[in-house]
Amino acid sequence: MAQVFSERAVLLLKLAGLACVGLLATASVVAYQHLQGPYSQAEAPAQPVPFSHKHHVGDDGIDCRYCHDSVETASFAGIPSTHVCMTCHSQLFTDAPMLEPVRHSIATGEPLRWIRVHDLPDFVYFDHSIHIRKGVGCIECHGAVDQMPLMRRVASLDMQWCLECHRNPEPHRRASARVFEMRPTSEVRAEGGMPDTPIASTRRLTDCSTCHR
Repeated sequence: MAQVFSERAVLLLKLAGLACVGLLATASVVAYQHLQGPYSQAEAPAQPVPFSHKHHVGDDGIDCRYCHDSVETASFAGIPSTHVCMTCHSQLFTDAPMLEPVRHSIATGEPLRWIRVHDLPDFVYFDHSIHIRKGVGCIECHGAVDQMPLMRRVASLDMQWCLECHRNPEPHRRASARVFEMRPTSEVRAEGGMPDTPIASTRRLTDCSTCHR
């Protein structure tokens, strides 16, 4: 039987196949790096002001909702305006050099350009409010921010990490009134802070359309 392709054609087909595999591998690496963000998971990105959650939350006891005021009602937790910062810093540390960007912002009306630490790609839909209503504590995704002098990402935020919780959400849930406590969920539950809201089936939670809309 006559050979359909010449040896040269077979060689070109093999080279083209290898090129496709190489392109797919490169695309996978680039996509993974994009999902991870421009800095490593444990690295705190440089911000316009070195804001310390450890000081404000851990030492001063400021509630998450004071700055992130839309976290219970919207998909986005909200980033505080400089007017919020100045409710305290118009009286405290008014001449501190590190707060010069805040004073400049309030004087000019130009917002501070914070670097998002927890930034999901555009093809992922995430709603803070539903997680709050279902008793998922802030610490579950953001870590113990009350111990962070500079904010950093402690979770990968990749698809498998999210699915691990969506497949078995109960260990990550607590009483909705205690969502903002910066303590491990296991401790809160042990004190009687068990979940008090119903949750959809894991089948619904793991449906593609839940996170990709």
